[in-house]
Amino acid sequence: MQKEMKVTVERVLQYDVVVAGGGPAGIGAAVSAARLGAKTALIERFGVLGGMMTSGHVQPILGRTAPYTMYHEVCGILNQGHEEAERIITRNGSEIHVDPEEAKGRLLKLAVDSGADVYLQTAVVDVEKEDGRVRRLLVTSPTGPCIMEGNMFVDATGDGYVAYRGGAHFETGREGDGLRQPETIEFTVGGVDETKAIACYGGSDPVTLPDGKKYSQLCREACEKGVLPENVSIVRLHRTFYPGERQVNATQANGCETLDAKGILDAELELRRQMDSVVRFLKDFVPGYENCYVKASASALGVRETRRFTGEYVLSDQDVETGARFPDVVVHKAWFLIDIHNPEGGGQAEGHSKPAVPYDIPLRSLIPRNLDGVFLAGRNISGSHRAHGSYRVMGIALATGQAAGIAAAVCAMDGIGTGGLDYRKVQKALMDSGAELFDEGEWIG
Repeated sequence: MQKEMKVTVERVLQYDVVVAGGGPAGIGAAVSAARLGAKTALIERFGVLGGMMTSGHVQPILGRTAPYTMYHEVCGILNQGHEEAERIITRNGSEIHVDPEEAKGRLLKLAVDSGADVYLQTAVVDVEKEDGRVRRLLVTSPTGPCIMEGNMFVDATGDGYVAYRGGAHFETGREGDGLRQPETIEFTVGGVDETKAIACYGGSDPVTLPDGKKYSQLCREACEKGVLPENVSIVRLHRTFYPGERQVNATQANGCETLDAKGILDAELELRRQMDSVVRFLKDFVPGYENCYVKASASALGVRETRRFTGEYVLSDQDVETGARFPDVVVHKAWFLIDIHNPEGGGQAEGHSKPAVPYDIPLRSLIPRNLDGVFLAGRNISGSHRAHGSYRVMGIALATGQAAGIAAAVCAMDGIGTGGLDYRKVQKALMDSGAELFDEGEWIG
């Protein structure tokens, strides 16, 4: 029996730009739109900003862009007071540490100081369109249901909930079988003896133990023997700002449908169980970790991959592998390895992460095909499964958010939709903010 539920909406709020999602991409979008003069709202479903940096407890920040994007600004803000910390560069690039507790306050201040209105504990419920263009969002808030009207919207929700409810076409998982990268809960261990303890950035790290054995081999053997969980064949141990700590990236849940509440619960239960096994492995087998303990962990599931929307341009494998350039570039020389955690087992899907050449991201990859009024930002932008394995990381998400926020502000203040946007106006605004988009002699205006 169906029952009709009537929703009474008492508030309607109007903005030039509404940004959904307060993670790295959303922060980059909201701050950039507000600084350009657009009346901007930033909606975040949790009680803190930062997304994977804070609620997700993910560090280090990986990925980079050409100077000077929101990536550089945010890294500078988070590094304040830690200027003497050791700078670590690995095959994965420069490791930018995050103190999640400091980041909660610093990122909130960044957003508020930009002039954006921040709405915490506010989640998008549905989308309303007119003539194929998103015009308003129905959101939940501490005061009850509310309508957010906007001239333009930025979808920085990770899962692309706004674009999805708006009917935009998307793909999920890898080509062929649709399997996605696994979920993880990252955590920090304390009680690490720095006189003996190693650090490890991944399965290809050649770091050895005092007895000369490769640490990666120890992890594989522990997985085969059932000491580590079935899909945990490497336990990554990143340094933090603080001696005696390591950030642990190891747990792995395969096959959970995290676009469904039951799948999220399944992943949480499995990953919390795995944490206990990983800590026991460290205490029993890895020198310097005999007295380690869980100091903190994520309060939100670490999801690497869900919806990738089909944009006006789909960033391809070849683009990332060869360093593609585009006339409508809005992120220049983005770089991270093609890092695809195995959807079917432990380690990497392709044996190890594959090289990438610093590549451009075009504005067209931020515009969902056949849906007006929305720009994409973060891991939901338009690209192949393998390209996504590179651009999904937080450093690049900050920059795609910045580009989406500026594009949305330009559209809103000019009274146009995505189809009427001149990409050169977006490029000029980005360059005026300090972002490098072209190598010397390339910019033609």
